[in-house]
Amino acid sequence: MLICVAAALGLSTGAIQVSPADILGTLGLAESPTDATTVAVIRDLRLPRVLLALLVGASLACAGATMQGLFRNPLADPGLVGVASGAALAAVATIVGSQFIALPGPWLPFTTPLAAFGGGLIAAALAERLASSAGYSRSSTLLLAGLAINAIAGAGIGLLTQLAGDAALREAIFWLFGSLSKSGWTELSVAGPLLVAVLILLPRDARALNALLLGESEALHLGVNVEALRRRLTLLIVVAVATCVALTGIIGFVGLIVPHLLRLTLGPDHRLLIPASALGGAALLAFADLASRTMLAPAETPIGILTALIGGPFFLALLIHLRGRAEAW
Repeated sequence: MLICVAAALGLSTGAIQVSPADILGTLGLAESPTDATTVAVIRDLRLPRVLLALLVGASLACAGATMQGLFRNPLADPGLVGVASGAALAAVATIVGSQFIALPGPWLPFTTPLAAFGGGLIAAALAERLASSAGYSRSSTLLLAGLAINAIAGAGIGLLTQLAGDAALREAIFWLFGSLSKSGWTELSVAGPLLVAVLILLPRDARALNALLLGESEALHLGVNVEALRRRLTLLIVVAVATCVALTGIIGFVGLIVPHLLRLTLGPDHRLLIPASALGGAALLAFADLASRTMLAPAETPIGILTALIGGPFFLALLIHLRGRAEAW
């Protein structure tokens, strides 16, 4: 229900107000006389943006729920293994480097997303490599490797921003805070199938994640190949996060807030938690994108700022609520 409301508001609200009849007419669900300008606004600008917001929000939250179950840590974030920071470093390097190296015109719009996607995959692969010991990757060492990569990438981003000119600096900073302003059918057609595939594949291991909650030894006794499960799910999480960051920049807290809140509400059963997180993440990001477009219109607020404004107070309230109680899991 929330997703339908968020999508309807996203399609109707903006510099040009659109009626529900116009939306239905443009989508072919009703016969409504709609002028060409309104059709173009809905079909070419707002519809791909709303769809991408739903897909990215669902993917980040679904990846977050899986990450928390995989590492048995309710505060784990899908970017914890270094993928988001690696993607950010590669993207900022591309933005700053474009000041000095002229790229061919047709490739220019795709350089930053491609660099971000590749940087995220390389960072995650490096974390996996560093964490491997005799061919076996342990959760704690993988998280430590991810933290180290996050720190190194953060330092690299800081250094690159010192070298950036005014235009490149503004683009880099705005990208680092996340935005759906460059969403279009091209981006959706390329990234959509990847994200949909991840959303289909992650819930298939829900039972194995439930067994893993008992501990690795117990999961092994129940027939779960823990190492294969970890590698498979980590790969899917990395692909999801790298794709999202390549399209929208860094949007924090969606993969942390939604699954954590739903875990407290619905319990730790991943058969319910992962699909519910996908729905909750889609609704949250759709509403956040709507706010980013309208709050300071005609200027656009970076969406990562809004998700941080939601996430920070949420965890402060959670800390106060859980004070003096046992750790919630």
